[in-house]
Amino acid sequence: MTDLEIAHNTTLRPIEDVAGQIGIPAEKLEHYGKHIAKLPLDLLGEQKGKLILVTAITATKAGIGKTTVSIGLALGLNHIGKKAVVALREPSLGPCFGMKGGAAGGGHAQVLPMEKINLHFTGDFHAITSAHNMISALLDNYLYQHAKDGFGLKEILWRRVLDVNDRSLRSIVTGLGPATNGLTQQAGFDITPASELMAILCLAADEADLRRRIENILLGYTYAGEPFTVKDLGVAGAIMVLLKDAIQPNLVQTTENTPAIVHGGPFANIAHGCNSLLATKMALSHSDYTITEAGFGADLGAEKFYDILCRKSGLQPDLTVIVATAQGLKMHGGVTLDQIKEPNVEGLRSGLANLDRHVANLRSFGQTVVVVFNRFVTDTDEEMALLKHHCENELHAPFVINNAYTDGGKGAEEMARLVVETLEQTPSAPLQLAYADSDSIRTKIEKVAKQIYGAATVSFAKPALNRIKLAEAHGMSVFPVCIAKTQFSFSADATRYGVAEGFDLLIRDVVINAGAEMIVAIAGDILRMPGLPRDPQANHIDYVDGEITGLS
Repeated sequence: MTDLEIAHNTTLRPIEDVAGQIGIPAEKLEHYGKHIAKLPLDLLGEQKGKLILVTAITATKAGIGKTTVSIGLALGLNHIGKKAVVALREPSLGPCFGMKGGAAGGGHAQVLPMEKINLHFTGDFHAITSAHNMISALLDNYLYQHAKDGFGLKEILWRRVLDVNDRSLRSIVTGLGPATNGLTQQAGFDITPASELMAILCLAADEADLRRRIENILLGYTYAGEPFTVKDLGVAGAIMVLLKDAIQPNLVQTTENTPAIVHGGPFANIAHGCNSLLATKMALSHSDYTITEAGFGADLGAEKFYDILCRKSGLQPDLTVIVATAQGLKMHGGVTLDQIKEPNVEGLRSGLANLDRHVANLRSFGQTVVVVFNRFVTDTDEEMALLKHHCENELHAPFVINNAYTDGGKGAEEMARLVVETLEQTPSAPLQLAYADSDSIRTKIEKVAKQIYGAATVSFAKPALNRIKLAEAHGMSVFPVCIAKTQFSFSADATRYGVAEGFDLLIRDVVINAGAEMIVAIAGDILRMPGLPRDPQANHIDYVDGEITGLS
């Protein structure tokens, strides 16, 4: 059966019953229909559960299956009698209609109702899009209304956003036509997951922290060289109004009716790649085991989870799971993309270096690592034996095959038991972050590039250096760095598979996220507004006889 068929054949339980499994009373829920609810922030309590991070080897265009493993692990833990909740990001419409289709897990390891989660959900992305563009409109109006007073900005840093892949909007001109249309100026769009408001929502500790961060958003610089912020604009209250519901995590259920919290959705290649801090803390407050994921490969998602989210929140994973596939390893072993589904032991063997680099990186943070393998029907027993031997005898890492896609919680039982055993016997050490708060911005970028990516040198284009100078001049050098680069390679070259070494990482620009309190360094030709492929997934999505097709 397809993912949609499995989803449609699952009998969903009322959301109050799902909440009851983790001790949340029905009267506390804010319902969005029968099977979705918002969780008020007063439900946050002591976070005493174990935190498990799921990450992956360097991705293929089809992904590696982190979400399926994350959900499967929660299913497996509940199957063996443990109280587990999975905390995930919300899907973006851009990839759903662009490259990937749905993004709510797969097979018998999904979060449901998958169509609603993939399409609009509780409106969180729309709230962020509206709030972000409201700031744009209010800023443009402020400049228009105060132009006669001699006020202006030398540079405007705030772009617009839209949750659609649209290359035509990357660079635009606004205010064309008569003077009443506003000031004519260059502008552009990023995709909503790259919005600073998305990062702020996902890093905020509570409503007060959300407001503080919104006020600190840097919109531009005056002609006197002074920062101009949302607080100067005087509209933080209006933006809070638009985000007052979006800040609350969303409760849904899995294919086996176990609780799942899905909230926030920054991409890891252009943002920090984690679901909201509030969702993770909510799960930790109501479970013994919380499973969360960090987007794309461990060089992006996991590094940012540790160096940004954990640094700022005090959270520490008790264990990290890294997901691998035979197809991904073969790609990194030099097998051409049209042949990675075919048996190829030597190709897989050559690709193991990519796994090894990621495991070494994770261990450098003090993490205990479990390798989970997503098996496909094309994978051979010989390939599985090679991978198992390599992990257990050369990497000295626990290894298990995940069968949750085909068998749900029962298929994830072995994985769940291995995770519990590893947590009990060899939990992770205290986090060892990649850089210190006191390091300069350039040093932070260089440490991540050299220690995690394997770069030999880091180059900074003039716009990046100018932006770093401004950030440091205004006391932002203490912020962590968030490097935006391709998810398909350790380097900034998307075609350089395997383990890239000895390369120069070019930082061509820097974005100052003063509200999210991080410095976004843009490496290579990575774009914050994706384009659509030649054959977008939208061509295959339809609504026929009351049923949605193509979201799989």
